[in-house]
Amino acid sequence: MPTIELTNDVFEKTVTSPGITLVDFWADWCGPCKMFAPIYDAASEKNPDVTFAKVDTEAEQALAGAAGISAIPTLMAFRDGVLVFSQAGALPGPALDQVIEAVKGLDMDEVHRQIAAQQAAETTPEA
Repeated sequence: MPTIELTNDVFEKTVTSPGITLVDFWADWCGPCKMFAPIYDAASEKNPDVTFAKVDTEAEQALAGAAGISAIPTLMAFRDGVLVFSQAGALPGPALDQVIEAVKGLDMDEVHRQIAAQQAAETTPEA
């Protein structure tokens, strides 16, 4: 599946869609980004069930800022609208494969329970 370019207009709709979406935040001047690009593209070919997207941090500075990007490349993984992985730095192919398999193997019911418990704890006043 080809990698799609994300802009501020479609970012939220894309990452909140059902399924898995990986997002590579990159810039043309970034050497590690250029090294990671073919690894990312190869993973997209091997995983047609995953949406692979890229955000050009130079063209989409507001989006990169809103996402809290402080170093590039940064890879984020979303599953069913939940951010489940975020890491700066270029990953080697086997490490990217491990991330994808881990995200695929997540028990999303458990993830949602953990999120709900955390939110409840944050809103419960301390005695």
